[in-house]
Amino acid sequence: MGLYMPLFRACTTSRALTQLHARLIVTGLHKEPQASTKLIDSYARTGSLETSRIIFGSFPEPDSFMWGVLIKNHVWNCCFQDAISLYDAMLFHLPQMGDYTFPPVLRACAAIGDLGIGQKVHGRIVKSGFESDPIVETALLNMYGELGCILYARKLFDGMPIRDVVSWGSIISCYVHNEQPSEGLELLRGMAKEEIEIDSVTLLSAAEACGELGLWRLAKSVHAYVLRKNIQSDVTLNTSLISMYGKCGDTGSAEALFRSAVIRSIYTWTAMISSFNQNGCYREALGVFVDMQLQDSTVEPNEVTLMSALCACARSGWLKEGKSIHGFLIRNNIDADNDILRSALVDLYSNCGRLRDCLKVFDPAQDRHIVSWNMLISSYAREGMCEEALILFTQMLIKGIIPDSFTLGSVINACGDIGFIQLGSQMHCHVIKAGYSENEFVQNSLIDMYSKSGLVDSAYAIFEEIPDRGVVAWTSMMCGFHQNGKSEEAIALFSKMYSDSLEMNEVTYLTAIQACSNLGYLEKGKWIHHKLITFGVREDMYIGTALTDMYAKCGELQMARQVFDSMTEKSEISWSAMIGGYGLHGHIDAAISLFTDMVDSGIRPNDVIFMNILSACSHAGYVNEGKSYFNAMSDFGIEPKSEHFACLVDLLSRAGDVEEAYKVINSMPFPVDASVWASLINGCRIHHRTDIIASVQEKLVDIHTDDTGYYTLLSNVYAERGEWSECRTVRSKMQSAGLSKVHGYSMVVVDKRIHHMPGG
Repeated sequence: MGLYMPLFRACTTSRALTQLHARLIVTGLHKEPQASTKLIDSYARTGSLETSRIIFGSFPEPDSFMWGVLIKNHVWNCCFQDAISLYDAMLFHLPQMGDYTFPPVLRACAAIGDLGIGQKVHGRIVKSGFESDPIVETALLNMYGELGCILYARKLFDGMPIRDVVSWGSIISCYVHNEQPSEGLELLRGMAKEEIEIDSVTLLSAAEACGELGLWRLAKSVHAYVLRKNIQSDVTLNTSLISMYGKCGDTGSAEALFRSAVIRSIYTWTAMISSFNQNGCYREALGVFVDMQLQDSTVEPNEVTLMSALCACARSGWLKEGKSIHGFLIRNNIDADNDILRSALVDLYSNCGRLRDCLKVFDPAQDRHIVSWNMLISSYAREGMCEEALILFTQMLIKGIIPDSFTLGSVINACGDIGFIQLGSQMHCHVIKAGYSENEFVQNSLIDMYSKSGLVDSAYAIFEEIPDRGVVAWTSMMCGFHQNGKSEEAIALFSKMYSDSLEMNEVTYLTAIQACSNLGYLEKGKWIHHKLITFGVREDMYIGTALTDMYAKCGELQMARQVFDSMTEKSEISWSAMIGGYGLHGHIDAAISLFTDMVDSGIRPNDVIFMNILSACSHAGYVNEGKSYFNAMSDFGIEPKSEHFACLVDLLSRAGDVEEAYKVINSMPFPVDASVWASLINGCRIHHRTDIIASVQEKLVDIHTDDTGYYTLLSNVYAERGEWSECRTVRSKMQSAGLSKVHGYSMVVVDKRIHHMPGG
């Protein structure tokens, strides 16, 4: 038989093995246990597992080694349940078995996730006296680790009399792969203290743990250890180190490792693409993907590679490049209906605003992957198509797909955006029943939904129940107060965050500045601006615009202009804030000059900017300029709205040209609302043109509005004319509508606190 052993090793194909098998049959050697065992093993390794079973079944009395080889090969071919069945049959036929039988059986138990069978095998190991065998003990460690039973694994490890590098590596891997990387690194330190040489397999776990925790310094130490000990950095370890650096935010070191690699597998390329993606370097990520196509024809991208490339395109809004990758999938017959790739394509098209293309990729009849549904629902909500998002959510429920926290958060946000408070409340109940009430994303969505629906007290009740509030929760609640006219409460929350040394982001500062702007709280606004500079918060376009608006509304026009001029990027809203600030404080020439600068710089004014410049002209009495700007709106493709007509009517009425103002009203292409009539009435009152009021008296009484200022102005005009009947009619109409005059008040800051002073 010894003569045939080299021939077995040379049999790399099924045909060669069949020929050797035939020669063994001719010589009668196939009946020997050693030859049969080698045939079983060889056929299984060439993919003929069924032939291995036939040979095994034809042998009259297979020994434990032959059983063990057959079980091992079933595990090697991923036939885990069959391997367990063979083990049970072996127990029935043989009273004793060798230690080599247990490791593959334990691997099969881990693969099928059956802890009960695994514990029974553990009991058999103890009964057979192999509990101290290092190979069997390591297999037990791996099984318990893969099944998430870390306590069992640790107890087993602590009881081992001799712990070699393999057992240390196994227990460290158990902790790292069960989301306890800190404990894994602590064990690594213990391994170093016992002066056990750390091998490349253990370093894989160490690199993964450093990456998960973002421990850059320790990551550098791990890499230095590899270099210092001259450990052979194979493709797997090199890939793990690249991924480690990427997760620690050090793309420079990751790229240096990648470029120096002699051999790059698909996993190496994918790790580099993912590292760039994780750090927002999407252009570089896509560049690596292109280099892979051009430089290495032997490497075929897998699902994760293509998903990472599509992710880079989606995050950057590169539709053309993303469609090219989609075309690559089609040309190379790669299954785009795969759950991972379909979700990535949905993500790409939704982020690029191509919802029609999303629907071409997404098939609600077949797609049962929650990620695809989530992406499409959130995309509809993000694009303002909230009703469509809710319909899609309903279809998902009909398909029997259980929503997760991301689904619920997106649907709750959609309810808030369209004010669908009834469904939002029902979703809140479902959140509690489904056990997601402590999920941070869902909590923040509920705060946002109730705030947008005007139920700020309900939002605050949820906020108060959150034990560990993150920056998003604080900021969402601040936004809720600010949006509901409770800017003082928003500033109070900001002050609480600062006093408690809590984390703040750009949106937190932005909301606080907007609240100060609403209140005209200059002192606090300056303080927040100072903290922005002190803490090195990046002043982007949004914060710059908010600061400009705050200083302008508070009358600090010089500071507002200084902030405005320092902005590297200005939006239409930025220009509007500065122009509006000048107009609000009567600096009409400065407003006009800035408007001209804006147009000269290539910025097209929008309807809000025209509203601000018209309002400035109205307050300053610049009639000709105001009329010119109103007429210029059509040159920029802007249709005047009711507010613009109200400004023009106010401009003409204040100047005494009430006849022209009345002509403008009659020329309006849509029904005249209360704000326009109020501008005319105020002009008539100022210039004592009761004749105009008398001619439109019937129209004035028929106006329906919630603006108490309009009713108050009209009743005062009638009172001044002595027309008490009409005055009472207006007051009665106001009361029947459930409206009451809003009392004026002043605000004054004393000892850094805002105090309200009632109007006289």
